[in-house]
Amino acid sequence: MVEKSDLRRVPAFADLPDDQLDWFLGNSQELHTAVGDTYIRQGDPADWMFVILEGQFQWRGDLGGDTVTYPSKAGDVTGILPFSRMKRYSVTFRALTEGRLLKFPASLFPELVQKMPELTARLVGYLSDRVRETTRVEQQRDRLASLGKLSAGLAHELNNPASAAKRATSQLRDVLKKIRDASHELGRRDLTAAQKAEIEKLETAFVQSDALPPDPLTASDLEEQIDSLLRSHGQNDLWQMAADLARKNVKPEALESLFATLDADTARAALVRIAASVEVATLLNEIESGTSRISDLVRAIKEYTYMDQTPLQNIDIVKGLETTLTILNHKLKHGVVVERDYQKIPLLVNSFGSELNQVWTNIIDNAIDAMRGEGKLRVRTYREDNCVVVEIADNGPGISPEVQPHIFEPFFTTKGVGEGTGLGLDTVQRIVKKHRGSIQVNSKPGETRFQVWLPLAEGLT
Repeated sequence: MVEKSDLRRVPAFADLPDDQLDWFLGNSQELHTAVGDTYIRQGDPADWMFVILEGQFQWRGDLGGDTVTYPSKAGDVTGILPFSRMKRYSVTFRALTEGRLLKFPASLFPELVQKMPELTARLVGYLSDRVRETTRVEQQRDRLASLGKLSAGLAHELNNPASAAKRATSQLRDVLKKIRDASHELGRRDLTAAQKAEIEKLETAFVQSDALPPDPLTASDLEEQIDSLLRSHGQNDLWQMAADLARKNVKPEALESLFATLDADTARAALVRIAASVEVATLLNEIESGTSRISDLVRAIKEYTYMDQTPLQNIDIVKGLETTLTILNHKLKHGVVVERDYQKIPLLVNSFGSELNQVWTNIIDNAIDAMRGEGKLRVRTYREDNCVVVEIADNGPGISPEVQPHIFEPFFTTKGVGEGTGLGLDTVQRIVKKHRGSIQVNSKPGETRFQVWLPLAEGLT
């Protein structure tokens, strides 16, 4: 049997009057626990408060697709608490050791509030701490999930140019060998100065050509013409060279001078070197393009996170939006058209820049998801009085009138299990308020528009 002295060892009950403890004990049930015993299962009605007298326990369950655990030990008060809105337990409660606990019915909470006001105040404090901790955990998980999504997209974006540069580098070794062998072949031949000049002229012209690549149909016609020319001069096995030269928009008549001034074998060696030099230029362009893309992404990441910069500074809103669009390019490039309408005069906001980028990321990411990856995203900035206004709109299906009042509520989400925690727009609102700004949304079928007002930096107002 539980004595008042047992109950007083629980901090929440330590200094309460005897008559209040007697009333509480008279309405509680004592349970002796064994290892592994389960007292609450996920989904059960939330109708019991537990006071742990001895032993160790654990709350465990799935939240948002993740398994979470919360320990409970002797001295804790857990389960449903007064003024909690919880209707059903979201986790399972089981014993890790032998122990004792009291269970108090939630149906008596109104009487508890009247008879034990000091205990009620403490339990409300516990409830606040629980909500705060749960929110912190959920926000941390949401940030990690968002970071994971961004990281996966960036890894893909970085891998593509890196792989292209690696392939080009590998091919470059083989092509340089072709140039070396062809140059040795030409070196063994007694070429006149005019013949050498003709070879070098063609090689320079083709390598430095900035002509646009032909469309596939034109390239196919050019390939046939070049191959026919080569065959007419006895070069029946240079079809691959014909294809390579056609992709560089080389005209067949440009090659005629080689066969007019050189014998067949010398012309072949010259063609091999010229074609290889053209391929070297192409591969170098691919390597430069790939490494430039990697450099641009790394710079965007640094700008997005404000790495190596002071946390609080005057932020160019347009620059932050563009950096965010670069970071999300992996989701945009498959079917989302971005329309930009930026005020030309820079709009600066005194801010923790990386936090504002979280705002743009959440809103834009939600817009892309709403459009299912295909549609029109409109990003606009303008000044209104002493504020900069950022407008982000999409032409998706819109947000239903029933859902709109709840979109900024913590943990509210319309996404499936494991797809969203409901903290994205809650985080957005908190960051905007932290910057002394405001946010609103207008939505109808075919258009959802978020507007964010932020005060301009001092000196610009």
